[in-house]
Amino acid sequence: MDAVGKRLARVRDQALSGVEPRGVRPAVRASWDRSRSSGVRPDRYLPPVALAENDVFERRREHPLARVWPTLERTLRTSLDGPGRILFLSDAAGHLLWVNGDRSTVRRAEQVNLVPGGQWSEEAAGTSGVGTTLALGRPFQVRGPEHYLSAATKYTCSAAPIRDPITGAVLGALDLTTEPLDGAEGLALSLVISTARLAELQLREYAHRQHAELQRRYVSRLASRLGSHSAVVAPDGRVVFADPVGWLPDRWYLPLQEGTTVLPDGRSVVIERLAVNGPFFVMAQEVEVDAAVVFGGLGLDRAWLRVDGVAHELTMRHSELLAILCAWPGGLSAEGLAREVYGPQGKTVTVRAEMTRLRRILGYRLASEPYRLVGPVRADFLDLEQDLPSGSIGGLLDRYRGPLLPRSVAPGIVELRARVHERLRTRVLAEGDPDSVVRWLAAPHGRLDRLP
Repeated sequence: MDAVGKRLARVRDQALSGVEPRGVRPAVRASWDRSRSSGVRPDRYLPPVALAENDVFERRREHPLARVWPTLERTLRTSLDGPGRILFLSDAAGHLLWVNGDRSTVRRAEQVNLVPGGQWSEEAAGTSGVGTTLALGRPFQVRGPEHYLSAATKYTCSAAPIRDPITGAVLGALDLTTEPLDGAEGLALSLVISTARLAELQLREYAHRQHAELQRRYVSRLASRLGSHSAVVAPDGRVVFADPVGWLPDRWYLPLQEGTTVLPDGRSVVIERLAVNGPFFVMAQEVEVDAAVVFGGLGLDRAWLRVDGVAHELTMRHSELLAILCAWPGGLSAEGLAREVYGPQGKTVTVRAEMTRLRRILGYRLASEPYRLVGPVRADFLDLEQDLPSGSIGGLLDRYRGPLLPRSVAPGIVELRARVHERLRTRVLAEGDPDSVVRWLAAPHGRLDRLP
């Protein structure tokens, strides 16, 4: 350890022993105070590995910084040559999602939980490059003994936040860590700041391309279908596209919440989220359409769905997902949907990908966290089941065109299908007149005592 490191180590020892520290940067001192208030213990403590391997993989797939990680690696590749240097990229909560460095250095870092899934926010790890950068919202460097945790004092961490170019929100932190102090700390921080800015430029370029694609995919199609005024509004309220031009002001000042809202001038509009973090599609309600989402799946391998008066034929997988959502009005988490459709081994990442595709049809009527259908919903199998106690048997048989999604093997569909079928069979055989019983037994599905 050089003279600077030895001096910092003495100051740190004084601070941890209760002596008022002198010769420490104000920002580091303030971070130590925050770390102490958070209950972080500097000795015999390591940050938690809060995310399991599958969780890390899923967050990488969904995180906006996944688009720029390859650029960050290429840009800083020469800085990672040789031992003692590691590159980290975290999310906004301080979870390390990406790690790159030579094998021996990465293995040593694993001993202090500098690993994918490790949580290095200030609340969890005290003063550190990632945690303090996220706490301050600006580039920051933590040199050796400036770390609050004793296990991290051999590292120097240079970090910079990466912000969403549209909203300005912090998406995560880029951190270049070296061991030990090697005199190149100032250069490392400058390099990290420049690379973070490059990532933000790339994100901005991607956002512009995404807006153009959204305009092409959503605005033109929906406006031509409904003949309505429409617009795309960015998460920060900027109206990035309007058709016709000028029907909305340049900035949206109302809350951007999915559903129907009324403008100050009395016009009613529908707001639909086009991506997880925006932008939003805004459409004037100028035509009267059926407000209900209507689902039909009895006797069909591929269900149909009617939204805004337009019918859609669904894929089998989308048929299964929507049938489950119709039967669960309170909604299901991604994990719950995965179990109902794919079984115990179902993956949430697969469900989320399918729900993104379904959103193109359902728009704001498909809510998330949990996934659920918004507004009135009608489904042929649920309507039939509701009418079973009092409906005429002849009328019920007319409506029962066959079991729900008969070729589906999704666990949730198998259960729903058997429930509706068995209840109808029981009523027909117990209460039906001879003609209804014969009619039931003559149907292909009626010859079965119960569905397999």
